[in-house]
Amino acid sequence: MENFARLLKESWALVEEDRERLSGHFYARLFLLDPELRKLFPVQMNGQGDRILEAIVTATQTVGDPESFDEYLRALGRDHRKYHVSAEHYATMGVALLDALRSTAGDGWNLEYDQAWREAYASISARMLAGAEADGNPPYWHAEVLTHERHGPDTAVLTVRALQHPLPWQAGQYVSVEVPRYHPRVWRTYSVANAPNEENVLEFHVRTPPGAAGWVSGALVRRTKPGDLLRVAAPMGSMTLDPESTRDVLCVAGGVGLAPIKALVEELTRVNRTRWVHVFYGARRPDELYGLPGLEDLVAAHPWLSVTPSCSEDPDFGGELGDVSEVVTRYGPWTTHDCYVSGSAAMVRATLRALAADDVPPDHIRYDTFGNL
Repeated sequence: MENFARLLKESWALVEEDRERLSGHFYARLFLLDPELRKLFPVQMNGQGDRILEAIVTATQTVGDPESFDEYLRALGRDHRKYHVSAEHYATMGVALLDALRSTAGDGWNLEYDQAWREAYASISARMLAGAEADGNPPYWHAEVLTHERHGPDTAVLTVRALQHPLPWQAGQYVSVEVPRYHPRVWRTYSVANAPNEENVLEFHVRTPPGAAGWVSGALVRRTKPGDLLRVAAPMGSMTLDPESTRDVLCVAGGVGLAPIKALVEELTRVNRTRWVHVFYGARRPDELYGLPGLEDLVAAHPWLSVTPSCSEDPDFGGELGDVSEVVTRYGPWTTHDCYVSGSAAMVRATLRALAADDVPPDHIRYDTFGNL
C-alpha cells in the first residue's frame, strides 16, 4: 500500500501544476470517445463541469486510509447518480483519464505510474458503482422553494420541501443543488442549515460574490422565488455529531458557514442533556451576522448554549472584535471539546491552526469549508 500511494503521489506531482491542461485533455478525450456524454455536462464548462475529474483526483489521495477511502467513494457514487453516470461511462472515463495523465506528464511518465493509476481507478470506480447500486433513493429530489429571504445584496436564506420521497440527512451534512430553470446540469454544494424533520423541509444559507451574476449561488440569491423547483441530490459529509461522545462542544462559524453549525445546534436541542455548547459566530460587519437573532432565541431557551458574536472590520461593534479564529483563542482551552468549524477556506485554515496550537486532538475536530484548504 505504501509503495502504491508513493507512486500515485510521485506521478501526480508531474501534472499537478498543469491541472488546466489535464482537465482540458480529459474532457476533450472523453467527449471524443463518447459524444453522448457531452449531454451530461453544462453547456459552458468554465470549471463547473470539472467536478467528476476533481472527485477522481481527490479519491486517489485517500488510498492510504482504506476505511475513509471506501466510505468516501461509496458516498461519491451515490452523489454522482445525479449526473446519470453508468458503468459504461466509468470505463470510458478511465480511458480518458489515463490518456490525459500520460499526455500532460510527458517524458516523466512511466509504466509503474500507469499501472498504479489503472489499479487506483479500477478500485475507485468499483466502489463508486457499488455505492450507487446500493442506494434505494432517487438520483435526486425535486424540491419546491417555500420561502426566500434576502439579507443584504448578496445573501439569502431559503427553505425548500423535497417532494415525493423522504430525503434522509444528518445535521451537519451538505447536498448538491441544481437550479434547472437557469443553469441546467450545473450543481453546487450547500450545507443544510436545519436538523432533519418530518416535513422534509431543508434550509439553505447562500452567499454570492458582490456583483456576481452567475451560476447556482447567483441564481439562488437573486432570481429564485417561492414556488420555483430545484433539484437536490443525496446528502454527503461527515461533520456530524458523535452520538457516543459526552464531551462539551465548540462550534466556530464564519459568514454563511453558520448553516451546518445551526443544524448541529438544532439537533443538540433535541438530544442534549449534559454537554455545554459554545458557538462563536464571526463576520466582517454586524449586518452580516444575519443569523444572530435566531441563535439568541435558542440561547434564551437552552441554558447550556452560549453564543459569542464577533466582527473583524467594525471597531464600534459591541461584541468581540477581530477574526473569529482569533476570538476563539481568547477563550478555552478547548482540548476536551468536540470542535466543529465551518466557513471560508481562509477562516477554517486559521481556526484549525488555532485549535492545533491549543493541542486539541485532531480526531476531536470536524470541519466544512467552501473553497479548497
